[in-house]
Amino acid sequence: MGKLDGKVALITGGSEGIGLATAQEFVAEGAYVFITGRRKEILDAAVEQIGGKHVTAIQADAAKLDDIDHVMKVIEKEKRQLHIVFANAGILGFAPLGLIPETLFDDIFDVNVKGVLFTVQKALPILVDGGSVILNGSIWGSKGTPEASVYSATKAALRSFARCWTVDLKDRKIRVNCLSPGGIDTPMLRTAGGTKETSEKVMNYLASMSVMHRLGCASEIEEHIHCMC
Repeated sequence: MGKLDGKVALITGGSEGIGLATAQEFVAEGAYVFITGRRKEILDAAVEQIGGKHVTAIQADAAKLDDIDHVMKVIEKEKRQLHIVFANAGILGFAPLGLIPETLFDDIFDVNVKGVLFTVQKALPILVDGGSVILNGSIWGSKGTPEASVYSATKAALRSFARCWTVDLKDRKIRVNCLSPGGIDTPMLRTAGGTKETSEKVMNYLASMSVMHRLGCASEIEEHIHCMC
């Protein structure tokens, strides 16, 4: 028997990186997993990689409330309830203060903050008492990083969400945790700089911040997520 036998989990941004690694582990431990993402071809590949039997992929944009509503309706129709919500979907963007465009601010906050808030809020009616909410934050939420003030602010917001929601949901015994990983080698990070050269600079900088002088891998984070379920 797996630790998650009989449990139902939602993982936003579950088609790549940390989300995909977590989905694979959850299924291996007996859970049924719903994953979301914006690109159908990437979702289809993720389902094939996970195995297909205990996973449903839902094409959805984490920043669009109608898409979030659709996700919850699908889950309720197929499984009636949720035990775990992993709000993992997020995007990166870089610009130094003085050159931050409004579109960058709006895009990152829409996915990383608004999307997380309304994903969790809209999941509450089908989330069981005693369930688990996990937010994917970042070390950048508490550490100054060049040209990353907007992204870092969104991750700081998630830490605040976790503290406040723990109090809001205490009567239902729903646990809320926020991960704060360092630099993790994911497809999103590999393309975050816009160009190969810039992305490599970002990855090298993040590796230099680690005491191990390397980027982490998604499977290392998944192990910690598993402990929060």
